[in-house]
Amino acid sequence: MTSPAVSSRDLPHPVRDEIRLEGVLHALSDPMRLRIVRELAAASGELSCSHFDLPVTKSTTTHHFRVLRESGVIRQVYRGTAKMNGLRRGDLDELFPGLMDALLDAAGRQAVRAG
Repeated sequence: MTSPAVSSRDLPHPVRDEIRLEGVLHALSDPMRLRIVRELAAASGELSCSHFDLPVTKSTTTHHFRVLRESGVIRQVYRGTAKMNGLRRGDLDELFPGLMDALLDAAGRQAVRAG
């Protein structure tokens, strides 16, 4: 069961055992969401939503972050007025060893080919 929101500023996230491979793969199948995950993976810590300069509307950006959070790929928390995002790398690596390394490596090679 998804952890319930404690207040209106707490966001629900699946607990580790609820994260499903098909949900993760679906979340990462969209180019914009994969781009977000690649940036998070390259960051040394959390990034705010406003950090990402995506070529889509604000509402579409919000949708992409929600899909990533609800699938268990990222964790979102409020820090003051900013919504901060972090990759749930530890949970994903424990559940699906090697998956994120392989996906991020493949996405990087694809980005180089695309120029």
